[in-house]
Amino acid sequence: MVRRFDPPPRPWLPGHRGVDLVAAPGAEVRAAGAGTVLFAGVVAGRPVLTVGHGAGLRTTYEPVRSRLAAGTRVDAGTPVGELLAGHPGCAVAACLHWGLRHGDDYLDPLALLGLGRVRLLPLDPTPAMPADPGAQPLASSAGSRTASRSYSSGVL
Repeated sequence: MVRRFDPPPRPWLPGHRGVDLVAAPGAEVRAAGAGTVLFAGVVAGRPVLTVGHGAGLRTTYEPVRSRLAAGTRVDAGTPVGELLAGHPGCAVAACLHWGLRHGDDYLDPLALLGLGRVRLLPLDPTPAMPADPGAQPLASSAGSRTASRSYSSGVL
């Protein structure tokens, strides 16, 4: 890994919404889990493949040349394409940018391998109640760009 998951504090700010993994140009890229190809095409000039895994989980792979079409079913480990050189910010010939989303939230894809960052939670997860019943709780995860639960490879 040459670049870790580093989400922005707000969805519209810059950040790194996945991990970059070093590999040789032309390396075979495989699906992280069983699912259906949702998208295979070009986004912002880069070839991207997205696989939906159910329950709102999606993995993305770029820059990947794929012959698969949207709607194609894949199993975990199915070859989905080949890695191309030239990922922006990659200091070597080729890096696979691997992303994970749950709904609109970006998550650390390393959590699928049991390698995500450890996050300690309070023993009493009940948020403090505000004085105004119509106000938001003082301790809220609203707007947080981190996962409220962890995912493992068993999920996919």
